[in-house]
Amino acid sequence: MWSTAREIAAGDTVIVWLTRDVIQHLIVTPGKNFNSKFGNYRHSDLVGMPYGSKVGSRTGKGFIHVLRPTPELWTMALPHRTQILYLADIAFITSYLNITRGSRVIEAGTGSGSFSHSLIRTVGPAGHLWTYEFHEVRANKAREEFTRHGMSDVVTLTHRNVCKDGFTVTDMADAVFLDLPAPWEAVEHAKVALRKDRITRICCFSPCMEQVLRTVGALNDAGFIEITMYETLLRPHDVSQAPTLVPITEISEKLKKAEQKREEKRLRQIAANNKRKRETELEQMGEPDLDGSLGVKRAKTENEDAMITIPEDEIQLSEEPNLPRDSLDRSPLEIHADSPIPANKISVSKVLSEVRGHTSYLTFACLLPHAPGTNATGSIAVEPDGP
Repeated sequence: MWSTAREIAAGDTVIVWLTRDVIQHLIVTPGKNFNSKFGNYRHSDLVGMPYGSKVGSRTGKGFIHVLRPTPELWTMALPHRTQILYLADIAFITSYLNITRGSRVIEAGTGSGSFSHSLIRTVGPAGHLWTYEFHEVRANKAREEFTRHGMSDVVTLTHRNVCKDGFTVTDMADAVFLDLPAPWEAVEHAKVALRKDRITRICCFSPCMEQVLRTVGALNDAGFIEITMYETLLRPHDVSQAPTLVPITEISEKLKKAEQKREEKRLRQIAANNKRKRETELEQMGEPDLDGSLGVKRAKTENEDAMITIPEDEIQLSEEPNLPRDSLDRSPLEIHADSPIPANKISVSKVLSEVRGHTSYLTFACLLPHAPGTNATGSIAVEPDGP
């Protein structure tokens, strides 16, 4: 496939990673420049750099990463000539069609070559991909890309209308993938191209439900079984780091202590108010003793001669506990917020409400091998009598 050397060479296809959403492919051609909002870069400066390098701009105000191409990166960076398959559909189709190393696969509808590159990597040199494209200009562009990427030995691209003319192979394919406007017109041709000595599979990629219904009817008429339809959707997850959760017992104890401190503060405030009130009443109702103490005070009543004796120990408050004053004025949550945050962190995932990913419906089906002694239509083969 692409270059396997450690360093970038002239003529190599590289992936320029600008941001997570901005990825471009680049053919390294000395003498040319690559310009972006992240700076200006000479192609000649990239020659000899290891793949994966972080390259600074000539102005020193930006940088890019230069990566080795992979089918996944190529899908994100390729020039769009048609609607393409993305990673979610590609992975699901490859798995459901049971495409592995050494498989022989037919693809009808090359398009921009997104799925083709993934298939070529999957089947490897031991397998083969036959891909067909109706549009001649798109076919020539894809053929140039396959040649430049070193895939010509594994893929055969043909400019052909498979719905009318069928495929160029017979009884050879392990799987068929149809990305056509009218896939039901190519179902019979696909049946001819599939192997008859083992279970084979087919997948039709259709954006509309009306296409799915007509395709299902054609698959039934052709003798395919296990016809199923899937839709691949993406539900993104927002993953972030958060401090380790505090045990509930520890939080409960802190809340109890905070409530106890608040109650103690309330009692002290009540006692202080009572003390001030009593002192005020004593000043108004009596005179201090000769020694200046307020041990005994006289209060006027209806009986002028009656005296009320208030012991001094009842006026004095008990000693306040040694508690931080600032903690008494805060809520339990504020006290908990000041506690040290654990050093360990855990990964938490939040599912986003938006669901994305619909491109088309995927219709799968299986074709059983012929039983011994039957022909392609399933009827018993009768040998002609001898002379």
